[in-house]
Amino acid sequence: MRTAAAIERSPQPSLPPVPWRDPHSVPPEELSAYIQHLEQACLEQPHSADLRTCLGMAHAMNYDVYKSMAALEEARSIDGTNFWAQMKYAELFYRLRALNRAAEETTKAIALAENPWQLGVARRQSQEIRRLRRESVRNVSWDKPLMTPALVFSAMILVMFAVMLWK
Repeated sequence: MRTAAAIERSPQPSLPPVPWRDPHSVPPEELSAYIQHLEQACLEQPHSADLRTCLGMAHAMNYDVYKSMAALEEARSIDGTNFWAQMKYAELFYRLRALNRAAEETTKAIALAENPWQLGVARRQSQEIRRLRRESVRNVSWDKPLMTPALVFSAMILVMFAVMLWK
């Protein structure tokens, strides 16, 4: 038996319906219209992390990485405990093959999981990231200064220019 307090919860802002099941079958015009609809909804409900997460996902489907990342970062800043905002942020890094950062963000998502299904989703992504790091993808990090190679390259260009003027 339900209590009156359980039934009379404050209404949560409803998310707009997702217009697709297969993201590859969405026409660009429909995706653009959906993004505009989500942007308007975000303006109307500026404190909704779920709407920002949906907007970030829509931008990612539109191959607009910077807008997607900005929307997902904003969703995370609005609600730091939102599993889906954190998970989709980690997934964006995973898809960009920035595996070190993806692993960090996925670990945060694992900590935010509220049920076994969410935990399974995050763990599978973490497992896939570990597999990619071990087997195929290399993360190149620029930890060496590039001043010397840049100066040598500039000197070589100047020498070639001087030789061309000489002839």
